[in-house]
Amino acid sequence: MDLTFADIKAARTVLADHLPPTPMWSYPLIDRRVKANVLVKHENTQPVGAFKVRGGLNLLAGMAGEKLVTYSTGNHAQSLAYASRVFGADCTVVMPAGTPQVKADLVESWGATAVRTGPSLEAAETYAREFAAMTGARLISPGDTPELLAGVGTLYVEILEARPDLDAIVVPVGSGTGAAAACLVAEELAPNCRVIAVQAEASPAAHDSWRAGTLLKRPNRTTAAGLATGRGYELPQRLMAGRLADFLLVTDEQIAEARRVLATAAHTQAEGAGAAALAAVLAHPDHFAGRSVAVVCTGANTEE
Repeated sequence: MDLTFADIKAARTVLADHLPPTPMWSYPLIDRRVKANVLVKHENTQPVGAFKVRGGLNLLAGMAGEKLVTYSTGNHAQSLAYASRVFGADCTVVMPAGTPQVKADLVESWGATAVRTGPSLEAAETYAREFAAMTGARLISPGDTPELLAGVGTLYVEILEARPDLDAIVVPVGSGTGAAAACLVAEELAPNCRVIAVQAEASPAAHDSWRAGTLLKRPNRTTAAGLATGRGYELPQRLMAGRLADFLLVTDEQIAEARRVLATAAHTQAEGAGAAALAAVLAHPDHFAGRSVAVVCTGANTEE
């Protein structure tokens, strides 16, 4: 289980037939507030409303009709459902029983099967593993599947080809696929650009795992569904180690404020995870003042 920049370049070739580059713009009111040049990368404009579709398409392009099962509360689920429709694959997504009905409906609207069971994402993962063992379906981890990270990495190629002079890229973290891929891309294309991760203070498993240098479990209490993970994932943590410049935490209240700023100053609908990068810039202005910074608006699925 590994990932290189060459894998990301190959994924870009795959995705060129399916997704155009997403826009990246700056907004005067945001720049004025944080005293920096802030560019918003609009992954919320993707067909499933989130960046993860890049990984799903890259994975399914190489699966040749395999049956697959995964576990997710939202954007990863839609990503694999959408990609399975594009490539004609049989996809089952296991979600916690409390997942809003609209999320299951969105998965099934792309032709996948949604199964809601168990009290938590961890229970959904257990069911998915049992389902894979019983049916022979390939179990897809949302955090530890290299093809997913390679697809996600293409968005950072787009950012740094457009602005190789950036001082920093701020990346929201749930499992850490985005931040890990960003580290590889920046290392290759812009070694002076710092990659800074941000996670919800109420669900700090990835943050604490990175700081401790070992995989940890933590309470998972954030209301930002895209950041709601209760454990560290091995592949993203290994790639972030020694490459990630910093890892910040923000509160759910700070995320809510960033959502308001994106709505008013950038005309942008963002889910909690999609606003987390800007929340970190707003909450830690001393880190970014006077610099050029890209923040990734990872998604816009706002049932939270």
